[in-house]
Amino acid sequence: MDKKPERIMKRGVHEVIVKDHLEQALSSRRKLRVKLGIDPTSPDLHLGHTVVLRKLRQFQDLGHQAVLIIGDFTAQIGDPSGRSEVRKPLTKTEVKKNEATYLKQAGEVIDTKKTEIRYNSEWHEKRGFASFLELSRAVSAQQVLKREDFEKRLKEGSEISLLETLYPLLQGYDSVAVEADVELGGTDQTFNLLMGRRVQRYFKMPEQDILTVPLIEGTDGVRKMSKTYENYVGLVEGPNEMFGKLMTVPDNLIDKYFTLLTDIDRPKNKGSYEAKLLLAETIVEMYHPSSGGEAHASFTKVFSKKEEPDDAPELKLKGKSIPMIDLLLMAGVPSKSEARRLLEGGAIKIGKITKNNPDEVVALHGGEVLKIGKRRFFRIAG
Repeated sequence: MDKKPERIMKRGVHEVIVKDHLEQALSSRRKLRVKLGIDPTSPDLHLGHTVVLRKLRQFQDLGHQAVLIIGDFTAQIGDPSGRSEVRKPLTKTEVKKNEATYLKQAGEVIDTKKTEIRYNSEWHEKRGFASFLELSRAVSAQQVLKREDFEKRLKEGSEISLLETLYPLLQGYDSVAVEADVELGGTDQTFNLLMGRRVQRYFKMPEQDILTVPLIEGTDGVRKMSKTYENYVGLVEGPNEMFGKLMTVPDNLIDKYFTLLTDIDRPKNKGSYEAKLLLAETIVEMYHPSSGGEAHASFTKVFSKKEEPDDAPELKLKGKSIPMIDLLLMAGVPSKSEARRLLEGGAIKIGKITKNNPDEVVALHGGEVLKIGKRRFFRIAG
């Protein structure tokens, strides 16, 4: 991970507020409290999350105090940033389930042993209504409603819940609670980060500096990486799955992926395919040490030579015949409707034969290879 202060301010950075002030703070060698908040709205982190986590690690490697806030309280409200409609609130139970693996996954990027881990329920659940009324004086309704996504929804006649308007205020108070000197976030978080400065000012605290990083598009090359759009590369995915997904990234995103997701630049002497191979191997190696080369070899075997992988997991059947839908459920397809969609879309093969009849009962003897989509293989146990 890059440890040079000037690279922290430049590589993979969209905007710094206030740049001169943060540069002076870094050159003074004062230990800064650098805040990053993540709402556990889903159970898994993906490479899109690592863009800002990597920036937090860079500050951490320079000796600054990383403060990771798990938004277990604010996740129950839902961040309205970038939303065109009201976000469905999460229950405490759902949030607890989602956050269970967050720290372990974040630990793939930051040093969690040296990180101050906080949950914003610590203060938001204890402050009481009188304290909340005091906080609400820090900002006017007009200042909240002028955010771009709210203005757009108002023009379209879409609903904005009162709860959503409170979200930036609550996130802003997080900066007061942890006495943040710097806050990090994606470009979609700029309004919320600026709210942190405003709330700190109201409570007569020094205002935090802000550093935003670009959002990264997913494997479809269009929308930001998200589980919602199924265009993500998850941190918990295996090396072969991760490698295969990265090889589907559009050529015009290769440079951006190198800049935001790795510490190296795209080699100028490599074409798009060779550069993408290096990118995929580098990223896989970061999260699955010593597996990048193996994943590269497996990809070459399966996709270039059209051969079957040697390490396909086995599926053990109770009998010799099984409905195709049930076979796909055994292989991890999440629902019958999804299994039916995959079959009808021609995405399922047994050996070299495409299976597209959801009502088929297939006879299997062992040794056959089930292929789901382009990258998932299973061998039927004999």
